[in-house]
Amino acid sequence: MSDASGISEREAIARFLDAASFAVVGASNSPTKFGARVFAALRASGRNVIPVNPNAPEVQGVTAAPSLSALPTPVEAVSVITPPAVTETVVDEAIAAGIGMIWMQPGAESEAAVERAREAGLVVIEGGPCVLVELA
Repeated sequence: MSDASGISEREAIARFLDAASFAVVGASNSPTKFGARVFAALRASGRNVIPVNPNAPEVQGVTAAPSLSALPTPVEAVSVITPPAVTETVVDEAIAAGIGMIWMQPGAESEAAVERAREAGLVVIEGGPCVLVELA
């Protein structure tokens, strides 16, 4: 499978994981939530990661941004763990913020979100692996 940018899914994943900075939209304080596990795994791997959660001022002891448009510093890549309808809004925010890569975790993607992100030239990972598997 290749992305609209012409790179394979493997290459897209490698580029994503090589990014210098990340945001996790849907990061959570609840250890049973997928967003909590993705955020914790990226942090544990030594990556610079900002949690994004409009309902929590802090996630796992780290100050959270309420949205991508409110990030304190720019990021290169975003992992999305939200319902598909929310992901569509997240894609628009990622485009506006100049974020170049988006990984829609399983269950977060929608056809409209994927299409919009690809049309805007983002490297998109969707419909396949999750970041937890790749970091394991």
